[in-house]
Amino acid sequence: MDLKDLYRDVILDHNKRPRNFGTLPPPAHEARGHNPLCGDQLTVYVELDGDVIRDLRFEGKGCAISVASASLMSEAVKGRSRADANALYEQVHDLLTRQDAPSPPSLGKLAALQGVREFPARVKCASLCWHTLNAALEGGVAPVSTE
Repeated sequence: MDLKDLYRDVILDHNKRPRNFGTLPPPAHEARGHNPLCGDQLTVYVELDGDVIRDLRFEGKGCAISVASASLMSEAVKGRSRADANALYEQVHDLLTRQDAPSPPSLGKLAALQGVREFPARVKCASLCWHTLNAALEGGVAPVSTE
């Protein structure tokens, strides 16, 4: 099995069986995101313990890349500080948008998203959850859009 097959399998697995799918009760922070190009709709719920993301859930509907990215993100940021989550977002953003971006081992399963950069129209699908997470962490009320 080559690396592309492995990445594809991770995306398919997280799309079919998304981790952390569902809601969190108040006082969890929440934000809604929408990708008009693809029709992806997502709500991210975040429970904070001080500056640490204690729990994160998401719900919505979207393409396989959008759902898989949200699932992977939810696993990756739980237990991390806001600063760590933001640093992870920066690494993922580079992975999605820069052809020469390395895939550091610290990304773990998130490295599966690197194949998305070969399809520029799908980058917004993979990044929607990250923008929505940032809005939830900042207490945003207005929906996030990738347009």
